[in-house]
Amino acid sequence: MRTRPGSLGEASGAGLPPPAERGATVIPDRVVARIATQAARTAQSRRAAVPPERGGPTAPSATAAVRTGSVRLHLALDLPYPTDIPQVCARIRRDVADRVAQLTGLRVGEVTLTVRRLVTAAEAGRGRVR
Repeated sequence: MRTRPGSLGEASGAGLPPPAERGATVIPDRVVARIATQAARTAQSRRAAVPPERGGPTAPSATAAVRTGSVRLHLALDLPYPTDIPQVCARIRRDVADRVAQLTGLRVGEVTLTVRRLVTAAEAGRGRVR
């Protein structure tokens, strides 16, 4: 019985093209954005003492643009008032970039962060008031 080249019946990799020529793993932008959102939620909780919230008004959001092995991220989140905004933002950017790189294997080229609003302790406890 003959086996096709590259099938399981063939001896360990004999006849297979090198791994770089076999194909590539593609991670869609929306998947990277979800990973970045979760990483931002964790970093926001650790660095800014904001309780992690799923889908609420203070929950972070992220968008991602993946191109040829690297990714650009844009994060939007709320921070507590008062806080050292530059220092906290730098730490959150670094935490998110490290986590996304670790989980996806992509190089994180840029992380921009938008602070949507500053939240006082009273507002954080009761949700968004308009």
